[in-house]
Amino acid sequence: MATVLIVDDDPAILEVLTAYLLAEGHSVETEEDGLAALPLLARADVAILDWMLPGMTGVELTAYARREHPQLPVLLLTARGEEEDRLRGLNAGADDYVVKPFSPREVVARVRALLRRAGVTERIESGPLALNLKSRVVTLHGQPVTLSRTEFDLLATLAQHPGLVWSRERLMERVWGPDYPGVTRVVDVHITAVRRKLGDDADAPTFIETVRGLGYRFRED
Repeated sequence: MATVLIVDDDPAILEVLTAYLLAEGHSVETEEDGLAALPLLARADVAILDWMLPGMTGVELTAYARREHPQLPVLLLTARGEEEDRLRGLNAGADDYVVKPFSPREVVARVRALLRRAGVTERIESGPLALNLKSRVVTLHGQPVTLSRTEFDLLATLAQHPGLVWSRERLMERVWGPDYPGVTRVVDVHITAVRRKLGDDADAPTFIETVRGLGYRFRED
């Protein structure tokens, strides 16, 4: 599972691409304004950017991403099909380019290829703990660990960014969605459940660390 950022001011495109990418097993964040998308680039594994955006164009956003996040794969979506425009997008730092109208399946395939080229792995290992992000299987010391869907999504979100502190609010938005009406206490309850299932003892040290007053992070090896 990778985190895909989609920046497009067309709600229909956001909706259909989100549905296809979620079905592929990815986590998706969306934004309709280029300027507002800037802070979201830091936590994305791949970015899908529309050429024409309010606030900041897709080409400008691509150039920014290439300076500040040089390893981030960028896919440009645009109605501009002329060679000069394609070259302009690629010269700004885009890794790939899809002309509208497009097939959502093609976009998903392009994202898959970009992630493969970027080395975004489907498997995470930390000592005796292993997560397969595609099959959603977790093992500890080679033995399967049964997690609920929410528990797996929490663990995977943290494990994909070891050392990065996630606030309860950000975890709620990522795992439960921005419209979830619950309170942040639900994050603590599920983290406690994950820790219990992972042992949290001398043989299986704490994988999820509490950062007092800030939130949680996956330990760095």
